[in-house]
Amino acid sequence: MLTVENVNLHYGAAQALRGVSINAEMGKITCVLGRNGVGKSSLLRAITGQHAVSAGTITFNGQKLNGMAPFNRARTGVGYVPQGREIFPLLTVKENLETGYAPLERKDCFIPDDIFALFPVLDTMLSRRGGDLSGGQQQQLAIGRAMVTRPKILVLDEPTEGIQPSIIKDIGRAIRYLRDTTGMAILLVEQYLDFCRELADHVYIMDRGEIVHQGAAETLDTPEARRHLTV
Repeated sequence: MLTVENVNLHYGAAQALRGVSINAEMGKITCVLGRNGVGKSSLLRAITGQHAVSAGTITFNGQKLNGMAPFNRARTGVGYVPQGREIFPLLTVKENLETGYAPLERKDCFIPDDIFALFPVLDTMLSRRGGDLSGGQQQQLAIGRAMVTRPKILVLDEPTEGIQPSIIKDIGRAIRYLRDTTGMAILLVEQYLDFCRELADHVYIMDRGEIVHQGAAETLDTPEARRHLTV
């Protein structure tokens, strides 16, 4: 289980996270929602090691992650799909997937077949450059690249952003399949309310760098939750 406890994060004098505490359980999908600029991506940067926390602790399966470099967090099983996908446009699909080998031992440096079972389009485009793919296909590639690292928790930052509805459904099915078949923890930041309502086992809502609501996905329809989500 991923445990974030009383975490603060600053960018210079500006405080982005204020005493944030969340849990992401194994075999569960945990969604973090909120309006733009409330600290959701900062929370993921803290978890993945892209930005140091000012206070608090982050642990995964009992191992403290504070101070650990991002590549070492990947070795502990933290897989990350960044906002905007951030694939390598000049590398082929196969080469993009192979960049996931970095935290692996040599014996594990291969692309698992289940990635192509989840996203068959990647198998047909292995020799295509990443930049030639559509936005939805690039998102599938970014998820596939994270899966190559054999994660125990998959962290996704707004996976539906700029994606056509048919691909959103494919991504939702893939996330649900990974939860049900691998037992991994899945933590995703989203603004697409219906996507989270369909997938989430537990939700958190952030506002001004704080957790202001948590509960089952059904609680997203309560007046309290909607107050923090509407613009």
